Amino acid sequence: MSNPLHLTVPEGLPFIDFEREFDFPVADVFRAHKDPALITRWLGPRGMKMEINHFDFRTGGSYSYLHTGPDGVPYEFSGVYHTVRENEFAIQTFEFGGYPDVVSIEFLTFEDLGNGRSRVRGHSVYPTLEARDGMAQSGMEGGMTEGYERLDELLSSAKV
Repeated sequence: MSNPLHLTVPEGLPFIDFEREFDFPVADVFRAHKDPALITRWLGPRGMKMEINHFDFRTGGSYSYLHTGPDGVPYEFSGVYHTVRENEFAIQTFEFGGYPDVVSIEFLTFEDLGNGRSRVRGHSVYPTLEARDGMAQSGMEGGMTEGYERLDELLSSAKV
């Protein structure tokens, strides 16, 4: 799998954009974002243990999960799904428990590229440039890269 993550942090705007292509059908990539049994196997950097408190990937649903690093330090994440369209689109909020009251809104687009390939595009909007910069400097790019590499491995290992 040699599809790189492209992350953009535009100067002076409170956004982070990303895109990543996959050598798998859009339905498989979407299902891996939707199914809590699958998401625990790929979301986040290697070496993190993931525990889901709840995960309801549907319009009006919500999520809460915990990543715990090898050092035992827990990181809590939560949000609400505002819109979910099967194999197409999701709008969600994202909040890191370590920075309460800083909520981003994220737009995920799932694109069918044909020939069993797909692309995920994301657009995250932050309340301030400071919040955006904090996220960009948090190791986000490395964590996303590792997570998507893990997703490639998961999708390669068996039919999802």
